[in-house]
Order: sequence, then structure tokens, then C-alpha cells
Amino acid sequence: MKLRVLALDYDGTIATDGRLDPAVRAAIGRVRDLGHVVVLVTGRILDDLRSLVGDLRLFDAVVAENGAVVAFPSAGRSTQLAPAPPATFVAELRRRHLDVRVGHCVVELAAADCMQALQVVREQELPLTLHFNRSRLMVLPQAVSKATGLREALRTLRLSPHNAVAIGDAENDHELLAVCEVGAAVAWGSAALQRTADIVIPGSGPAAVAGYLDEVTRTDRIASPTGRRRLVLGRDRNGDVVTLAMRGRNILIAGDPRSGKSWVGGLICEQLVVQQYCTCVLDPEGDYQELEMLPGVSVLGGDGAPPSMNEVVRRLRHSDVSLVIDLSTLSTTEKRDYVTGALRVLTDLRQRTGLPHRIVVDEAHYFLHESGQATILDQSLAGHMLITYRVTGLDPGLLHGTDCVLVTRETDPNEARLLHATFRGEGDASAWTDMLGDLDLDEAVLLPMDGGGLRRFRIAPRLTHHVRHRHKYLDVPVAADRRFTFRFGDQQGPVVASLQDLSNALARTPVERLSGHVQRGDLSRWIGDVVRDDALATAVRDLEERHRLGTLPDFNDAVIRVIHERYGTASELL
Repeated sequence: MKLRVLALDYDGTIATDGRLDPAVRAAIGRVRDLGHVVVLVTGRILDDLRSLVGDLRLFDAVVAENGAVVAFPSAGRSTQLAPAPPATFVAELRRRHLDVRVGHCVVELAAADCMQALQVVREQELPLTLHFNRSRLMVLPQAVSKATGLREALRTLRLSPHNAVAIGDAENDHELLAVCEVGAAVAWGSAALQRTADIVIPGSGPAAVAGYLDEVTRTDRIASPTGRRRLVLGRDRNGDVVTLAMRGRNILIAGDPRSGKSWVGGLICEQLVVQQYCTCVLDPEGDYQELEMLPGVSVLGGDGAPPSMNEVVRRLRHSDVSLVIDLSTLSTTEKRDYVTGALRVLTDLRQRTGLPHRIVVDEAHYFLHESGQATILDQSLAGHMLITYRVTGLDPGLLHGTDCVLVTRETDPNEARLLHATFRGEGDASAWTDMLGDLDLDEAVLLPMDGGGLRRFRIAPRLTHHVRHRHKYLDVPVAADRRFTFRFGDQQGPVVASLQDLSNALARTPVERLSGHVQRGDLSRWIGDVVRDDALATAVRDLEERHRLGTLPDFNDAVIRVIHERYGTASELL
């Protein structure tokens, strides 16, 4: 991940007794000369800062009053993000002879006066909250914090907190550190903040922050993964949740054709989008269209021409926007040309702006198979996800730059042997081949990257439905022990291993012989639990209910129809 923003608390972090440390002042100048954005995030009132710091143009933006006021010093503009404090509240505090200072939105007083302030809030039934900052107390409107103010400042600057490092020292910095990709606490500050921070900056005072600023900006990269933001992959056989750190990993997803690789890719993309990581998906088969159901996601291409590179760059100027580029109507040659060009443009954009946070390439073996093509992607930024059924067809340089490998069912022994040779953990190649070939369609394994065994798990459900094109999944068989067996009284009927088998069985079975299965809801349950298509299961469950009520005599044809409407193309249905 590229570093773009330093978000700095003021008192106790970079200032002593209200005065900015000279070494930090000089370091901020060096950081900005390198092109990084520096945002001051403080509980202080803006006018107080001007008298203490002097020229606030030292910072690209200032978030004051604990997030209630955002100022852009170079533009001479400030914005109030919350209402002014109620006059009755301020008057009552002063009537009680409390020493208060009033800003645009904040009321500040001594922390020792907190009980009286709380009493007034309760008596007047006000929507106010109390925030402690060492010896001081800030009373603010609800839902105001340093995090909300920083988000607004970065939105205006078209920057993302996922490209930011925050540094703080006290109680009111918890949300500031949490909203940024890396939260750093200073060693001389709050012990509670240090326990929740990603890192602790050693030292005894603000001058130590100057050294850290030089160090963290030297590589232009946000460092290794932390456990704070996780991708949920599923549950293992013990019922434990299997997760993966979001940041700092180049991900490879491998497995047989039609084994659920794109499902896993979409599962990860959904979680990236929901947590506002800017994601760009190069989608050669149109498998990711329904991500558009999520906020901030646009699908370009498809039935129309794919977007120009200028359009892609223009769309990705905003950190809360994600793109799916659907190339399904292009020829193979056109797809290769487009993806090669797009990867060069996206990599350059990431190096300059930090966006998109992640680049996803499905069917990657078509586009990244030649030796040396790994250089198209800047692997040091740790932000790509490649999906392929032919690991043996990838540029070997991409494998060596991979930090995480997920594998759905893999029955090709050559693929399994290459995975074992490259990402070796416990067990020999034959053990890996047996396990990977034995996976169910709703299972995957997480490969060991530093020793250990394969971790097998059931894949988590999706927020959006997975698009399935042109009978791509109609013929995919489930494992032998999960097949559906029709039973007609004491007789065994057809054994169904796929949705196409189910359609064929329904086409040749009289509806009256299905009454037991329909009464119990067996078909919809199998489709939901085994095929794992919740939308189709819901549709079949409705047909079962209608048939039980006597309003759907032609049950078999109705089920066949909904299966093929979901998995077929218009021409095939006609």
C-alpha cells in the first residue's frame, strides 16, 4: 500500500506545552517536499492553534475541535461540521462558575469538572458527548470525533484513510488511529492507546516523532500486514473462522475450472468494497457484474465498449469508488491487449496516487503468462489478486511475489505439484494432490506460506449473488457424498450430481412421484446447502410452496425453467 497521508495529533504528540517541536516542524517540511500530505488533527480551537503555531500553511489541512471543524489553510477556508453549542448549556456552566472556553462547536473545560458538565447535559436533555484529553474535557455534539473530521478532510482532498498513517498520544486519539491504515501511538503517551495501536514510536517526547516521520516516508510504502482489518474466508472443520489480513498481501486464487475461484474472488472483493478499499476488477468473463449492488461500485463495458484508459483514470480519482471492467464481449486477442494496457496504466496510477488499493485479474493466465510480465505489476505495493486455473501458465515471477494462496478444488496433479514445490509446508506432494482433489465445491484451502499444513475450510456466503454465464456451472458435479438421490417410496430414483442432472431428472419424472420431496422441501434445501445458490434455492422453495397449495400443477417444468433462466443465455432459452 502506498503512503500518501500523515495525520498528526498536536498536544503531547508533536507539541510540548502547546508549542510545536522544532525538529517536528522541520520534518513536516521534508515530508511535504516528498509529496506527502500532512493533516493536523487536534482537539484545540482553531484560533488557539494560529496563535501557537503561527502559519498553519505548514499543514495541508487542519482538523480542529476534535473533528468538528476542518480548515484548509492555503485556501483560507474552513468548514464547521457540527452545530454550535447550545447557549443554555454554556450559560449554565458559567452560572456554576466553571472555567469554560467555547469554540465553533466545542465547549472545553477541566476534566475535573466532568460530573457537573454531565449533570447539565442530562438536565437539559442535550445530544452532547464528553471526550477526555488528559487534564481537559471537551463537550461536543454526538457522532463527532477526530475520525469523522479526518474523513471529511481527506474526502475533500480526494485521499483515502487507507493510504494514511496516524500518530497520537491520548484518550481522544483512539478513533483517529483506528480510521487510518496504520495507527501509531507514542511511547510517552496513554498506555491504553499503545495497547490498541499497530505500532508504538519509542522515545520520551515529540522530538522522536520527527525521526519516525523521516523513517516512514523513506520507502513511500505502508508496511507489513496487521491483524486489525481482516477478510473473512469461511470456517474450518473445527468451526473456527478463517481470516486473512487485508493489507500487505499479493493474493493468488487457484483451482479447477468451474470450481468456485471467482466466487472466492468476489467474496474478497465484497469485503474490500464494504471497508472502502478502492478496487478495480479486470473481469474477462463477466463474473463480477453483481458487485454493482454494493455502494460505490460501477460496472463498465459488458454489452458496450470497454472504457478508455482516460475514463478509468478519471473514475479512480475518488478513493471510495471501485470499478468492474467487464470484457466478456471482446475476443481473446482484444481482451489480452486491453488487460495488458490497463495493468500498465493501473500500476502507474497506484504508484502515483495510491489508488486503486487492489487490482484484481481473473483468468490471469491469459494475460500474465510470458516471462517478465510480472514487472507489469508493482509487487512491492502488495495490492493485486490473481485468479487462475493454470498456475503453471503464470510468469514464475508472479508466484515468487505472492504472499497468500487460496485453492479451490484442484484435480490436475501438475498444478498441485507446482503449488507444493513453490509454497511448501507440511506433507509431501501426493498428500497435497489428494486433499486438493477431494475438496467440495464450497471448500477451499489456505496454503502455508511459512511452514505448517494446509488449512481446509468451508467458504463463507456472499453478500451479492454470483453471476453465472452460459451454462458455466450447470454441469459442475458435487462430491459423491453430497449428491441428491430421488426416492419414490421404497424405490431409488435418479442420482443427481449437478443442476443439469436435476433438470434432466425432472424432465423424465412424473410430478406425482415427487410429492414426498416437494412436501419436505428437499430440492430447495439441496440447492441451498450443496449447490450454494441461495437465490435459486429461494425461487425453488417458492415453487414447492405453490405446488403444496395446489396453485402450481406443472411443478417440474417450473423448476426446470427457473434453473435455466438463472444459468442459461437468452438464445439458449429460446
